[in-house]
Amino acid sequence: MGKIIKKNVITRKPGHLYYVDGQGNVCEAKMARGGKKKKKAVKKKVVKKKVVKKKAVKKKR
Repeated sequence: MGKIIKKNVITRKPGHLYYVDGQGNVCEAKMARGGKKKKKAVKKKVVKKKVVKKKAVKKKR
């Protein structure tokens, strides 16, 4: 584990990873998963139409 050299040097963004590279620079990398949580998908209501069958009418001749 590393040592804390100084606190509150940078402002952190959600979903990003911060580390010190080999040259001593603070680097920022976007994490593969993280940051804001996804909203739940809203299910759409399916309205079914009522089918009315017509009665067969016999034709008179």
